[in-house]
Amino acid sequence: MRVILCLLMICMCFNNTNAQYNKDLIKEVNFPKLGKKEIRTNTLTERIVPLAMIAGGILLSKTDFEKSLQKDLRNSMGDDFYFKMDDYTRYAPIVQMYSADLFGVQSRNHWFDQTKNLALSAIIANTASTVLKKEVGKGRPGNPNEKNSFPSGHTTTAFATASVLYEEFIDTSPLLAYSGYIFAATTGGLRMLNNKHYLSDVLVGAGIGILSTKLVYALEEYISWNPFKKTEGLAFAPQFGEDHFGFYLSQTF
Repeated sequence: MRVILCLLMICMCFNNTNAQYNKDLIKEVNFPKLGKKEIRTNTLTERIVPLAMIAGGILLSKTDFEKSLQKDLRNSMGDDFYFKMDDYTRYAPIVQMYSADLFGVQSRNHWFDQTKNLALSAIIANTASTVLKKEVGKGRPGNPNEKNSFPSGHTTTAFATASVLYEEFIDTSPLLAYSGYIFAATTGGLRMLNNKHYLSDVLVGAGIGILSTKLVYALEEYISWNPFKKTEGLAFAPQFGEDHFGFYLSQTF
């Protein structure tokens, strides 16, 4: 719980205003080149939802209500139900983001800064999630002896990646920005249907994922280093396969 409290306090303290930014801080996507735009404010209001998710998850954890809900869900799907799509939907927002870059959708940041923010968000979120799993030691609904149910790591990753997509495209393509949360919610839902997590695990994981990303973007002006800012003709995109994950990088001369 200490990790959650620290995360909450830090995110509450960083409440950026537009006066802290200027146009020189804006990065440009290199494929194709886009015009500069103002950075929107990362406000305290946007943190209410993830804070509520975490608070609600903590209150629901280990209650009779969530145990009954999980039992009803499992009975409705059948004991043999397992759909492993949640292993992939958590990464869908990443594919959406780089695909949008390749198709020239205007984003908040240059691709390198997107990647940097994505990596930092994932590291913070998953570190918090992993520490909590060990400290809380809550048994999974499908296997009580497996003491790493709270919070859901899959959901944490899914909402962290969806939040990066949101931050990058909310001002230029709201539909794209919000679409990542559909994949994130699907991931959380499947974790419950697959009998891997309870509702509280999913709620707290989602809250941690969102707050971690909000924290990274709140600190964005302090981590603005970008060696590729003035590089022309450089393209970057992820690559997925059945048993591998990697990145594609090319330079046009």
